[in-house]
Amino acid sequence: MNPIRALFALLLVAGLAFGQTVDYFTFTTGQAHVSELETLIEEFEAQNPGITIRYTTAPFADYFTKLQTDFAAGNPPDVFELNYENFVTFASRGTLAPLDERIAADPAITDDTFYPAALEAFAYDGTQYGLPITFSTVVLFYNEDLFDAAGVDYPTDDWTWDDVMTAAEAISDPANRIWGIYQPVQFWEFYKVAQAAGGGLQVGPELAIDTPENRAALEYLVGKIEAGVMPTDAQLSGMANEDLFKAGQLGMLVSGIWMFEGFQEADFDWNIAIEPAGERRATHFFANAAVVAAPSPVADAAYAWVRFLAASPEVAETRIATNWELPALSLSNVDALAPYLERGAPANREAVFASLAYAVTPPVVDRQPELQDVINQELEAVRFGSKTVAQALESAERRVASLLAD
Repeated sequence: MNPIRALFALLLVAGLAFGQTVDYFTFTTGQAHVSELETLIEEFEAQNPGITIRYTTAPFADYFTKLQTDFAAGNPPDVFELNYENFVTFASRGTLAPLDERIAADPAITDDTFYPAALEAFAYDGTQYGLPITFSTVVLFYNEDLFDAAGVDYPTDDWTWDDVMTAAEAISDPANRIWGIYQPVQFWEFYKVAQAAGGGLQVGPELAIDTPENRAALEYLVGKIEAGVMPTDAQLSGMANEDLFKAGQLGMLVSGIWMFEGFQEADFDWNIAIEPAGERRATHFFANAAVVAAPSPVADAAYAWVRFLAASPEVAETRIATNWELPALSLSNVDALAPYLERGAPANREAVFASLAYAVTPPVVDRQPELQDVINQELEAVRFGSKTVAQALESAERRVASLLAD
């Protein structure tokens, strides 16, 4: 072991031997996983005598309001969770403790502990402020039975958007309520598809929404509806797109890995692939991190808990065994991830982790909900045919410029 790292570990234990309490605030736990969290806390406290973890949970809808109230009152939790979209806001305001020195001296963290994209998502201006604790990603689901019936080869890692459209056209039979694909036309898809088209949504310091590349991206999204290979809202008749796939009526579906359990009861064979490429490959991932509050009086103990949540095998095993999201560990952590990779359908679970190599993050501003509302309103207008792609993106750029100027 590196002598500096060994000294760090020794000093950390010595400094915590007198007893410190770490207040931890979480939204990822939820009522379904409180017992697992309490078991993990017991394990951590056994490994780290002198540290006590005191936790509070809140649903996502209420979490950030309470967190901001705690900061305003000068009483923030020592450790709390942030999703990527809110991480940038907190990091930019100086409310988070930098972790670089602790990570560099920590023997439990190496360059190969986390998937790079997951770790990099929680760095700001060159400083690491969080360690990723969970992630999920978006992949291409496909119905093998419908592919077989249409005589189409299954998706591979080198598929492009042209391959998607060719397969979708071969599979589609709207008269019998069979469609080739469903891919949502909304902010979370559009920002990613725009990057895959060679563009992207830029919202600061320069604004770029209405660009040729972004128009091509939106044309690709809505083009599936126009070509009849993706159901309209009227054809869905209120049915969720995931339910349509589960019913065997979709050849392909762009959705998140959280659907794995829900599709286990499907009466057809299905699998997944990395999302096909446009001009480049890009995929969306949702990630959460544990961070330390800048004013925490127990920063060393707080970091020890953050590291445990992010990198300990006990947490990784618990998350996988109980479907409590996924640890953001790299595939080199074979022992921790093997149970997930071997669980069963889909057979190609490696694609979940391989997708992280192409992860792209959304544009983030302080007024994030308003930004997303503006984009979604314009995308909806295109989806319903009340605006052209050009009209919608021109309007989106003008409205976002006004939003950011306020």
